[in-house]
Amino acid sequence: MLSIEDQFCALNLYQLALMSTLSYCDFGQEPPTKPIDQVSFPLEPSVGHFFADRLSGYQEPWKVDVELVQHFYPVYEDVPYSRRFEILPFDPELYQQNRIELGEEQEHPERLHFFDDKKHGTDTQAYICHHDEVILVAIRGTASGADKLRDANAHQVAFVEGVGKAHEGFHKAYQAMRDFVLRYLDQFYTGQRIVICGHSLGGAIALLLAEGLRRTEDAHYNILLYTFGAPRAADSEFTDGASALVHHRIVNHNDPVPSVPAPWMNTTAKIWIPGAVVLFSNPAPGGLLFALGLVRLTGNPYQHHGAQQHFMPILLPDGTHSSVLWTPGCESIEDAACKRALRLNGDMPDRANLIKQLVQSAHHSMVVSYIPAAWATLRRWQQTLDTHGTLVTAREFELIDKALFTMQHQLREQRKKLDLHRPANQRGYEHHDPMSQEVDRLKDSRDRLETLRWRRLQARDVYGSQASSPILQSSLKRWFTHPQNRELTQMASIPPQPDDGWGKPQTLDIDSIV
Repeated sequence: MLSIEDQFCALNLYQLALMSTLSYCDFGQEPPTKPIDQVSFPLEPSVGHFFADRLSGYQEPWKVDVELVQHFYPVYEDVPYSRRFEILPFDPELYQQNRIELGEEQEHPERLHFFDDKKHGTDTQAYICHHDEVILVAIRGTASGADKLRDANAHQVAFVEGVGKAHEGFHKAYQAMRDFVLRYLDQFYTGQRIVICGHSLGGAIALLLAEGLRRTEDAHYNILLYTFGAPRAADSEFTDGASALVHHRIVNHNDPVPSVPAPWMNTTAKIWIPGAVVLFSNPAPGGLLFALGLVRLTGNPYQHHGAQQHFMPILLPDGTHSSVLWTPGCESIEDAACKRALRLNGDMPDRANLIKQLVQSAHHSMVVSYIPAAWATLRRWQQTLDTHGTLVTAREFELIDKALFTMQHQLREQRKKLDLHRPANQRGYEHHDPMSQEVDRLKDSRDRLETLRWRRLQARDVYGSQASSPILQSSLKRWFTHPQNRELTQMASIPPQPDDGWGKPQTLDIDSIV
């Protein structure tokens, strides 16, 4: 069950978190290539097993990742065959395109629905399926050495399908899979809403794919994009040019990946990777080499696209872990995790903390962080709708508001200290500097938080276009038969992380997160 409306909704947040995670699985087809008379999907979890075996048999699969132990069931609906996401059947006797004598052109489920680009070097992976209202595309995030090298290559290249420039590594991955998606659309697009999702690197590729499809001449594709923990993928000109693209960008508060590439980066991997290695062993020359590789000397800055939805963890006085999803809209919060990783020690980053943060994956993980937080948001919004309550409790508002006030005060104090070192002829223009602008953005964030204190939800906020579905209640009734979904707690949040200090909610002040 998915909403096809532009408006952000908790249902899509949760459902597409699961579908994005499924993209990390193999397709699972046996035999994987050149089948003769039949195919099977014995591997669980796998994309093929999920759609071809379980859903087609009216079962309710919950395992979308090999490491998933908690049961997170998608919201399913009983629908006619034409409205089922499916893996198209393989039958050489019925379908001429399935014949093995066609060689590489032989059609079979994995070739049609699954993209795995190991042979061309980008290692991009994605799957696609559809019914008569939705075409669903999910793109995998970083999962291999090739992915990590591509992530690091943040040199800017022209986005030829539109305007502006894109991260070169992400752009190469997008180009590798573009024809695969267009081939599928040529066969099965009949005006459906194209819903694209992805996590991490997959979210960056998804953004470029979505904008590329939106700009396809004479196609009039209607795109809806949800990304999770995605880095910046393109420059400010691209972002401005893609303003019409509907994009809901989900960020976990403790995730450093959305903070990179920094707006000032134009990274040349062959320079900064050796620099980073040397940085951790010999700070002075390594730092210089690291900086030479990172600093963008020309062109427009990297800039995020889309409407940000931010998971902010809160530790209440009774020890309860809470998580609020909101749109803070300021860099001090959005870039908090990365800035915490790059905390300075003298004039150099604290190398131990930097390494630990960059290799620490819990807060960037779909299984550990994003899926549980998305489930918690769906449950919180359902409960708020049922009780006619508000999205943020009085105590939660008090804690976050106090933290934002503290951050604002600290920024003002730091600005005063910097002003003491300005030449006399440069004073009086402080309101134009980035720190002053950030103080103003923090005020706007407090105002946004205030609206959550009084906001009442409508059914469409929770379920989108499915709010008017005649089978919504029966579908929810089935979902609630699973005990895991019956927890009545507005404090439902990200489960406790390993006790290493990185899974704990961070104090919201300049010293601890900036």
